[in-house]
Amino acid sequence: MTAFAPDSLVLNRKLPLWYQVSQSLRASILGRSPDSSLRLPTEEQLAAHYGVSVLTMRQALKELEQEGLISRHRRRGTFIEPGARRSAPRRLLGSIDAIVAQQSGERTTVLGHGPTPVPGELADYFPDLAEVVTFKRLRCDGESGEPTNWAENAVRPDAAAGIDVADLERWPMTKVLRDAVGVPISRITDTVEARLADPPTAELLDVPLLSPILHYTGVTYDDRGRVVDVARIRYRGDRFSFSVTVDASD
Repeated sequence: MTAFAPDSLVLNRKLPLWYQVSQSLRASILGRSPDSSLRLPTEEQLAAHYGVSVLTMRQALKELEQEGLISRHRRRGTFIEPGARRSAPRRLLGSIDAIVAQQSGERTTVLGHGPTPVPGELADYFPDLAEVVTFKRLRCDGESGEPTNWAENAVRPDAAAGIDVADLERWPMTKVLRDAVGVPISRITDTVEARLADPPTAELLDVPLLSPILHYTGVTYDDRGRVVDVARIRYRGDRFSFSVTVDASD
């Protein structure tokens, strides 16, 4: 597909197909390069790319249209909205592509990286290690430049050795580990808490000290059951909300 090439997707039959497709396409849209085309392939082309029916594809596109990421025009086609911002709550149904989509679409600056002793609060995740490689990044809104969140990832050294830091300015850590490094990710455990902004967070996010923030912890496991990455992300409380839908169809 020449206009826009979305990422591939391994479908999970336990989750709604339209949801998985919409989240994968959402991640591709938000993570696209600035000079890429705004025109999406046709419904038929996208359906063939993902291996789903045209009806499923239409439902996925409807979800993205309702969020304001795309616009659809009879006879002209479907287009990415150039000024689209993610204002709707993220709906997580347990797919890796949902995590990638949640983290995509902002301008990212790598603040620093390097080996550090395993922090005491993370010792239970890395019982066999004395050191991890820490990556710190600041994310800002693509239009206003306003800081939205900052992330601190503690990564197992053997996985960190394959990371190109330049990739972290384009893609979320989950995508880099899975697609660039080749880590076989088996699951991610998410925790979201309400906390108060500490001095580093207040300075980086330009919010008052002790103001409310959302503190996200994502623990990524490989297919051997080892923790590969622990992400700690501090979100501005006035910019983000989360909702979780439990699929009870199985």
